[in-house]
Amino acid sequence: MRSSSGSHFIALDHIRAVAAFLVVSWHFLHSTNGTPIEFGSVPFFGPLSFLNEGHTGVAVFMTLSGYLFAKLLDGRDFSFPSFLWNRTLRLLPLLSFVILIVLIQKYFHGESLQNFAISIVQGIFLPTLPNGGWSITVEFHFYLILPFLLYVLKTKPHALSLAIISTIGIRAILYQFHGEVQSLAYWTIFGRIDQFIFGILSFKYRRYISGRNFIALLIFLFFTFALWYFNFCGGFYHFPAYPSSSPVWIFLPAIEGFSYGAIISWYDNSKYPKDGPLSNFWGRVGEYSYSIYLLHIFFVFSASSYINEIFGPINSIFIGCLWSVVFFLAMIPIAHVSYTYFEKPFLKHRKQYIQNYHN
Repeated sequence: MRSSSGSHFIALDHIRAVAAFLVVSWHFLHSTNGTPIEFGSVPFFGPLSFLNEGHTGVAVFMTLSGYLFAKLLDGRDFSFPSFLWNRTLRLLPLLSFVILIVLIQKYFHGESLQNFAISIVQGIFLPTLPNGGWSITVEFHFYLILPFLLYVLKTKPHALSLAIISTIGIRAILYQFHGEVQSLAYWTIFGRIDQFIFGILSFKYRRYISGRNFIALLIFLFFTFALWYFNFCGGFYHFPAYPSSSPVWIFLPAIEGFSYGAIISWYDNSKYPKDGPLSNFWGRVGEYSYSIYLLHIFFVFSASSYINEIFGPINSIFIGCLWSVVFFLAMIPIAHVSYTYFEKPFLKHRKQYIQNYHN
């Protein structure tokens, strides 16, 4: 996570790598139709629910974005146009390449290119971009309101907590009208804003978690049990169906944001992310995480099917998780090439956007 200011936070690179691994494992285990592991399968070992419900890795990314930009920009003047320019250079080149590849695939499969083009245009506002690109739409919606959130953080930080309460209230009202809010809570800024804000607040109030290992452990155990129980009740697709009629989606984005925000803040301010071979390797994986995130869709479903057929059935979550590690490691060289040729060259054109610091 090397910003245009020259700052590098290896602890946050570690967390990005973990988030990418969660998402990759989710797709490896379940594909798009619950194979080789059925949706709703429940692991006996609770922490495996992080992989079995690996969609939660997106929440890690969102919370991490809030934390990172609060860390970079809190108390500082910055040029918003230059900030948007830098984020565009960071995200758009690889996303454009992915869109081009998907376009070519659809052409050879005889699918409607007009409908695909419409979905790309809609992707400015709606979660319609391919290969996980929908989350980039949500990220940019966050960027557009970031100056306002930072202003509130500087003047009335407690008001951000009220904003989370307000979004929970809005989701509760919409739930009463529509009978479900999963689609809104998971795919749009109206659910993800809780996670961005909790990321910002976890940086602002980092002194309350820094060095408090026992509290961090309690929060981790609490969320591990909550995620396992969510998994036990049916998970993403079977609680009881998709989209879910359960009111849990009113609160789940906030629960994820609070838990991940606290863990991110604790880890970033701990003594653990030191230089060393393993730390540097995992940090490099985090540096490649955007490429892993967007590109793994091209390979993961066929890889899961191939392994299941050639090397023996993936008939348990534990075996599936082990194979997901192998697949994730295999994605790293591909991501290295992608980062080198489709991400890094554009980073040379970033502008310095952070200006002055105020205590």
